[in-house]
Amino acid sequence: MIDSVSPSDARRLILARQGLASRRTFGSGLGATQKAIEHLGYVQIDTLSVVARAHIHTLWNRVSAFKAADIDLLQDQGAVFEHWAHALAILPMRDYRYSLPMMQRFASGDTHWYSKDAKQVTKILKRIREEGPLSAKDFKDKKTSDAMWARSPSKIALEQLFMEGELMVPRRRNFHKVYNLRERVLPSDIDVSTPTDEELCGHLIGSYLRAQGLAQIGELTYLRKGLGKQMSQTVANFVEEGMLQELEVNGQIYYATPKSLDVIEQGLPSPKLRILSPFDNAVIQRKRLASLFEFDYQIECYVPKAKRKYGYFCLPILRGNRFVARLDAKADRKTGVFHVMNLYLERSVKNREAFLVDLRAELKRFAKFDGCTSVEMHAITQLE
Repeated sequence: MIDSVSPSDARRLILARQGLASRRTFGSGLGATQKAIEHLGYVQIDTLSVVARAHIHTLWNRVSAFKAADIDLLQDQGAVFEHWAHALAILPMRDYRYSLPMMQRFASGDTHWYSKDAKQVTKILKRIREEGPLSAKDFKDKKTSDAMWARSPSKIALEQLFMEGELMVPRRRNFHKVYNLRERVLPSDIDVSTPTDEELCGHLIGSYLRAQGLAQIGELTYLRKGLGKQMSQTVANFVEEGMLQELEVNGQIYYATPKSLDVIEQGLPSPKLRILSPFDNAVIQRKRLASLFEFDYQIECYVPKAKRKYGYFCLPILRGNRFVARLDAKADRKTGVFHVMNLYLERSVKNREAFLVDLRAELKRFAKFDGCTSVEMHAITQLE
């Protein structure tokens, strides 16, 4: 018999596992930042800085007394590293071996946007071996065209070597990667044995359920190449062994650990109000967000301006266990003003004034975190 879980309880489980119910879930300060990254399994990095960058914003929502410099400290200490999850991310160093299959795939010929240039790769490795850590700015060659995604030959080679794992990023300088040889960065006590596909799938299952509470098979392999068949088999094995159980939510089958129902029955707190990054772990899988939270969301910075519905950089707003609004925002750090171009209220907002009181308090905190001293609300739109 498959246990049934209400959508509301499923949402509470997810948000509790995401560490969003309280900013003290992981404690406070540097140690809490490391715990949060290890619990989530990854924190996505993105170049956009309309408000605080994605990795900083994501951790601020979960760690009391969080400081952006703590990420640099953890990187210097070898507690975390940068590589690819479903996108570029900060990952726990303890999980390094689970990135090896992807690194080896790129080393064996897979391309990462650009074809490999063996001559450039040799040149890059020679310079870093002789000169020490270097960034792309230390190479003087130019982009091959003016196209948006064009890169210089040295930048392409650096990224190829980074994806292969030959180079690591021990630190960033003004958000630019600094590259060094793997053997100079990777702690000596880290396990570097390559996991089998079955081990990798087991790791992905454990990591995802720890951070997300319940999952469908497609979510476990989100943007992971070539793991679908093995993941289905591993999930089936785990169910047979009693390590996973099937749950039904809104007629859909999900998988969770046997303790999940006990956790739900004990009662789970929900977040009061959170302004989330578009790249936050809780919202990055848009189909899951629509299915379980009934929230149809996408970031529109890559959508032509004429086709945008909610603005260039629209932030999802969470209250309780529902997403209740969208915030088209921009932090003007030169003037110290945090601009809310438009606040879009979902139909689920029943008491508008009470919601706005809560939002203004959180906006004040968020604006300060973004380096602003005041907030200007330009428009409020009630969605039909």
